[in-house]
Amino acid sequence: MTSVTKPSEPVSSAEILWSWLGAFLGIAMVAYLDERLQAGTDLVWLIGSFGASAVLLYGVPHSPLAQPRNVFGGHVLSALIGVLVASLTTVPLWMAAALAVSTSIAVMQMTRTVHPPGGATALIAVIGGPKIKALAYLYVLLPVAVGALALLLVALLMNNVLRSRRYPEFWF
Repeated sequence: MTSVTKPSEPVSSAEILWSWLGAFLGIAMVAYLDERLQAGTDLVWLIGSFGASAVLLYGVPHSPLAQPRNVFGGHVLSALIGVLVASLTTVPLWMAAALAVSTSIAVMQMTRTVHPPGGATALIAVIGGPKIKALAYLYVLLPVAVGALALLLVALLMNNVLRSRRYPEFWF
């Protein structure tokens, strides 16, 4: 077998530490907002797909998949698709899950907003627990849009402190 890609290059200890710190601060911000602003409500701001976004935003901020357009657009469009599938279809769960993820991929490709965690965001809307289901279309705004913006804000700050990093590579 031949391959067109190569294994990733080694990462310096300083770069690893900075990625760790960025991810810590980004997820901590979303989790803090979840704990402080949503206590006693049925809202939830911390969803699993944000962990995957943190890998891209802080571990490989130069990736096209980690740029603001992709992070925000990929999450928001996928959340909308997930909620639409969950609320408008009566197909079995396995089919709704597949429909939400595959449609979100197609829409992200059409809109040039591919962000792999967006597939998980769509899936969470379909298979999520009672708190997620209770949000319905609010899921698109809270937690998805606000959480993605919080992660982006931390990425803008953390990825522009060091000279070795520049973020974003592009906005649109």
